[in-house]
Amino acid sequence: MYTFLKSVVKNIIPEEVLIRNEDQLRKLLKPFYQGKNHECNICRTKLKKFVPLENGQLICPVCGSLPRTRRLNMLLETEFLKPDFCFLDFSPSRMLYKKWKKRKDIAYYPTDFENQFLSDYRYDITGIDAEEGKFDLIVCYHILEHITEDRKAMGELYRVLKKGGAVLIQTPFKEGEIYEDNSISTEGERLKHFGQEDHVRIYSVRGLEARLKKAGFQVTVRTFSEARYYGYSQNEKVLICRK
Repeated sequence: MYTFLKSVVKNIIPEEVLIRNEDQLRKLLKPFYQGKNHECNICRTKLKKFVPLENGQLICPVCGSLPRTRRLNMLLETEFLKPDFCFLDFSPSRMLYKKWKKRKDIAYYPTDFENQFLSDYRYDITGIDAEEGKFDLIVCYHILEHITEDRKAMGELYRVLKKGGAVLIQTPFKEGEIYEDNSISTEGERLKHFGQEDHVRIYSVRGLEARLKKAGFQVTVRTFSEARYYGYSQNEKVLICRK
């Protein structure tokens, strides 16, 4: 049903109108999916089910959140985001951007260099326009696999992080070693080798951990089990980096 309704809406409504009004349009799906089996911890809708995408991830039909976004929301709410924090958020999800923008007790810096996400800033992660030790918390989710000079980006994250602060990092992962090859440069080749047209490598958990440690971070790799009620993923890994 979800795929059918989505295709109908896309054929009827222009893309720019869809983007501008996605929140309201998704609410039209709510009566079809309300139930008691699951809950989205972002929009707080009680659901009969999440909707499985082609890649197996479970999307919330009402707000469009993915498993990693819901897990991140849980981590921020319960452990990492505190009042009076200065919070830098790279390429935030639409729902979390709107949620944190409403908070009056934090200084929120949502940024997206390519203007593909809702944001207020355009920081280049390899040269962040902020003073040393500015941020208490940084979220860098699914960013580093896009960055050719990733070591330079890690150094910048370390520089602008306050002592005692934390950076939450996640990327796609593979077993073994990091796979990267700078000669792979076309979109087609990157899709074939790295899984997406704008990715420049695939990290392994240990490989990424080693690079972050070389940048100066203390790194903890956390692995989370599945939580079916909230539609989280099994064996999801997040790297918690501290200064």
